[in-house]
Amino acid sequence: MSNLDDIIKSRRDTRHFTNDVIPDEVIQRALQAGHHAPSVGLTDATKYYLIKSAEIKKAVKDLFLDYDIKASNLTDDELQKAQYKALKLEAIEEAPLGLVICYDRSVLNNFTIGTVGSNEAIKFSAVCAAQNIWLSLTEQGYSMGWVSILNYYQFKQLLGLPEIIEPLGYFCVGKPATNYNNQPMLQQLNWKQKAEKPCVEEILAPVSIPKSLRGTKQSHSSDSTLSETLQQKIDNKTKPTGSLGVLETLAKQIGTVFQTLEPKITKPNIVVFAADHGIGNHGVSAYPQDVTRQMVTNFLEGGAAINVFCKQNDIELTIVDAGVNYDFPTNANLVSAKIGKGTQSFLHSPAMSQTELDLCFIKGGAIVNSVFETGSNCIGFGEMGIGNTSTASVLMSILLELPIEDCVGNGTGVVDEKLIQKQNILKKALENYNGPNDLESKLAYFGGFEIMQMAGGMLQAKQNTMLILVDGFICTVAFLIAYKMNPSVKENAIFCHSSAEKGHQAILNYLNVQPLLQLDLRLGEGTGCAVAFPIIQSAVCFLNEMASFESAGISGS
Repeated sequence: MSNLDDIIKSRRDTRHFTNDVIPDEVIQRALQAGHHAPSVGLTDATKYYLIKSAEIKKAVKDLFLDYDIKASNLTDDELQKAQYKALKLEAIEEAPLGLVICYDRSVLNNFTIGTVGSNEAIKFSAVCAAQNIWLSLTEQGYSMGWVSILNYYQFKQLLGLPEIIEPLGYFCVGKPATNYNNQPMLQQLNWKQKAEKPCVEEILAPVSIPKSLRGTKQSHSSDSTLSETLQQKIDNKTKPTGSLGVLETLAKQIGTVFQTLEPKITKPNIVVFAADHGIGNHGVSAYPQDVTRQMVTNFLEGGAAINVFCKQNDIELTIVDAGVNYDFPTNANLVSAKIGKGTQSFLHSPAMSQTELDLCFIKGGAIVNSVFETGSNCIGFGEMGIGNTSTASVLMSILLELPIEDCVGNGTGVVDEKLIQKQNILKKALENYNGPNDLESKLAYFGGFEIMQMAGGMLQAKQNTMLILVDGFICTVAFLIAYKMNPSVKENAIFCHSSAEKGHQAILNYLNVQPLLQLDLRLGEGTGCAVAFPIIQSAVCFLNEMASFESAGISGS
C-alpha cells in the first residue's frame, strides 16, 4: 500500500490480532515515523516504551478490567450494558507487542527561543506521533489499537514511570486478524455510523470572550435605616448592651447583607478549589506535587478534615478541579473547571496567559452561580494545591508591596534551610519579572488557577448578595485580589480564623478585619470556614430567637 489516501482510509483502531511476530524493522520504521511528527518548539517531549512481558500485559489487562466495570455501570439499561460488555475493547494480552506513548513534562523547564511551552502543546505533539506510527504500521500491513480505559495514576505506578512522564494510553500492536469489512468496528456492529463528510464551517467574524467579573463595580449598602433598626433590635435583646461581643457585630453584618431584620442562612456550601503550581517543582513544598491529586481523591472519598467538619455542621461540600495535573474519571463527583494541568513555573516564565486569567474569573463566577441557584446564600471558600502558599506569598508581596520575606511562611511544613531556600526562590522569581506594571499582568504571571477562580467566585458571590466565608492565608490572598477590584466585597465577607501562616495576620490587619477564631490552623481546605460556621449560626439564632426586653417583660437599662 503506497497511496497516502488509501493508507489513511484503511487505518483502523484494531482489536483483533494474529500471533505473528512483528519484525524489528517494522517497529523501528514506525517509531521513526512518530519521531518525524510535529513537535512544538522541537521539544522532543514524546517518549516510547515497549511491552513484551506477559506479566506486565496481564497486569495492564487487570487495570483495564477494573476500570471497564466502572464504565459499564454508568448505565442502568441492562440491554445497553450487555451490548457494551459484548464489545471487544482491547487486545492487551493477545497482541504481540504493547506500546506506551508518553510525553515528558520536564521539557517545559527548558526555554526555547520562539516558543511558550504548555502541557497541552506537548501532549498534542505526542498525539501527532501516535497518528504517524499508526499510519506507518498500516502502510506496512500491521496495525494498532488504543486502550484508554485505565486509571492513569495506577497505570503509571505499574510501569514505574516518573512523575513527569504522562502516558496517552496503552497501544496494542500487531498484524490485524480482520479488516472489519473496511469500516470502523463500532460502525460494523451498528453502534454508530460515521458521517460521510467532515463537519466544516467558516467563521466569518471574531467572537468576543465574555468579560470577566473583574471590571464589575458593586455599590455599597446604603440603607442606613435598616442598619439602625438592626442595631436597635440587637440592643433590645435581654442582655447588657454589647455583651455578646463579636456575635452582635456578626448579626448586624448578616442582616445588612441579606437586607432583613430576620436573616436566615440557607443551604451553606463550602467550595474547595484545587490546582497544581509549576513553582512546586522547585522544592518549595515539603510534599510532592502528586499530593494534590491524592488529596482531591481523599475529598471525593470523604476522608479529609473538611469532609468531617462539613458533615458535622450540615454544610454542603463542592470540590472543584481548577487545574490539577491529573485527569480524574468523568464520573467523579467534582466540578471540572480545569484551566490546564497546573500552571507553569513563574521562576522564569508566566504562570498563565491573559486568556487563562480571564477564564479563571469566568469559571469561578459560574461555579458560585451554580451554588447560588441551588438556593444557597452562604458560601465558604477553601483550596488545595501543593505549592500554593508560595504563589499566595508572591501575590501578597505584590498586592501589599511588602518584602517577600515578610510574606513567606512554612506552608506544608518547610523549615530551616528549606524555608530559606523557598524565600530565595520566590525572591528570585520576583526579581526576574520584567513585564508590565499593571495588576492584571502580574496576576497572570504569578497566579494560581484555584486562587484566581476563588477571587472570581468571591466577586460573583458579592453580586449575588451571598455571605462569603473566607478561610486561611491562601483564601485571604484570593479575597485580597477581589477586594482590590471591588472594595465593597468586604461587606459580605466573614473572616473565619487567623492562620498560623506568617503572612495571614498582616493581610487581616491591612483589611482592618477581625477573624472569628485563633486556633493556629494552617490546613486549608476551607476547614476554618466549617469550624467557624456554628458561631455564625449562633449570631443568626440570637438575632431571630432571643427575647427582647419588651417581649420578656424585663426592664431595660
